[in-house]
Amino acid sequence: MPRPSLPTSFEAKTIHSPANADIFVRWGGSGPAVLLIHGYAENSDSWAPLAADLMKDHTVLVPDLRGIGRSSKPADGYDKKTQAKDMRAVVTSLGYDKTFVVAHDIGNTVAYAYAAIYPDKVEKLVVLDAPIPGIGPWNAILLYPAVWHFNFHGPDAERLVAGRERIYFDRIWNDFTGDPGQPDEATRTFFTATYAQPGEMRTGFAQFTAFSQDATNNRIFAQTKLTMPVLAVGGEKSFGHLQAEIMRHVATTVQEEVVAGSGHWLMEEKPEYTVALIRKFLTGPAGGD
Repeated sequence: MPRPSLPTSFEAKTIHSPANADIFVRWGGSGPAVLLIHGYAENSDSWAPLAADLMKDHTVLVPDLRGIGRSSKPADGYDKKTQAKDMRAVVTSLGYDKTFVVAHDIGNTVAYAYAAIYPDKVEKLVVLDAPIPGIGPWNAILLYPAVWHFNFHGPDAERLVAGRERIYFDRIWNDFTGDPGQPDEATRTFFTATYAQPGEMRTGFAQFTAFSQDATNNRIFAQTKLTMPVLAVGGEKSFGHLQAEIMRHVATTVQEEVVAGSGHWLMEEKPEYTVALIRKFLTGPAGGD
C-alpha cells in the first residue's frame, strides 16, 4: 500500500499566523469550506481518504499543526488556544470565514478551542476519538495506563527517542488500534520520518506539555456551551461512547456514533465507513441528524 497522501490537485502554501508560527496548508475542491485538523503521530496527509471524498463538493483546507510536518517549529505556543488562532489565520488567509470543522486526536482540542473562540464561524463540528483536557472524565482518563505518553516529554525523553522514533510510535499505534495491521507499514514509515525531522520530537512532545494549560483554558471555555451541531465519533475499541459523553459537557447538540471494530486510527482502520458518517453529517440538515 502507498503511504497516505492528499490529492495531487491540491494547492499548497505557507501562511503566517499572528500567533508566531508559519502554517503549511494544502487545499482543493469547490463548495462550502471544511477545515480538517489532524492529530499526533500523524500529519495532514492522514486525512487523505476524507479529503478525496469531500473535495467533490466542498473546499477542503488541510493544515499541518505548528511543530508538525511542514509547519514551523517555534519554541512555544503549543497550547490549543494559541493553535486555534493558527487555524483561524489559515481560514481567513485563504479567503474563507465560516467553515465546517473536522478533527481527530489532539486536533479535537484545537477544534474545541476554535469553536469556543469563534462560535459563529463554525457551521458544524466533528470530533474523532480523543478526550478534551479538563472536560468531563479527564482526570479519570489520565489514570489509564494507555495514555502514558501524555506525560512522556522533556529533554530526557527526547534523548531516549532520538533515532528510535519508530519504536516509540509503534507503541502508540499498537496500543490504540483495533486492527494490528493498521496503520500499515507504509503509513508508519512515512509518519515516523515526519517526526524524525530535526526538532520535531521536541515540538511533538510540546503538544502534551501544554495539556495542563489546555485544561485550564477549556474549563473556562466550557462555561459557555457550543450551540452548533456536533458529531462525536468514537472507535469501539478506543473511546467509543465516551466521545459523545465528553462532548455533551461542552455542547448542546451532540450526535453520537461508534465505529464498530475500530480503534483510534479511524482513517486507517475504517476509512470508508468513517468518511460516510462524516459526509452524512456535514451534508445533512442543520441539526446534523
